Amino acid sequence: MTAYFARRSTDPQTVADLTADTFVEAITSYTSFDPRRGTERAWLFGIARRVFAEHCEAHARARERTARLAGRRELAADHVGELLDRIDAERVGRRLVTELTRLPALDRQAVELVDLAGLKAKEAAGVLGISPGAVRMRLMRARARLRRAHERPEVEETP
Repeated sequence: MTAYFARRSTDPQTVADLTADTFVEAITSYTSFDPRRGTERAWLFGIARRVFAEHCEAHARARERTARLAGRRELAADHVGELLDRIDAERVGRRLVTELTRLPALDRQAVELVDLAGLKAKEAAGVLGISPGAVRMRLMRARARLRRAHERPEVEETP
């Protein structure tokens, strides 16, 4: 039995455990042995085969649990590129949102209403209570400021 398990595992402790488990199983189920179905040796190897299969299943489940607990999974190469692109887009988006919050309130509201909510300048003017020309002027200034912020080299953020 030891040689059987040694061919399947390089860990001496695992070999010893599997050998012991096989003999414990054989001792506890000796009444199930039927000499008409084969020799004692074949019966014992059948038990060893089941013990090893159960060991492999338990080991695989433990690996899966560990991977889930670690919260990580392997990404395919094409997913890595997509994820990096999304991270870069998020970074740009965060910078623009941060810069948007730095705009004067009316400029920010004009950008939000026209560029984000999709209103026309005339509709935004009605919401803001200013003339459509003033909305267009505010949009032009705000967009220029956001464009300049986007073109500036990014400063490393410290956590």
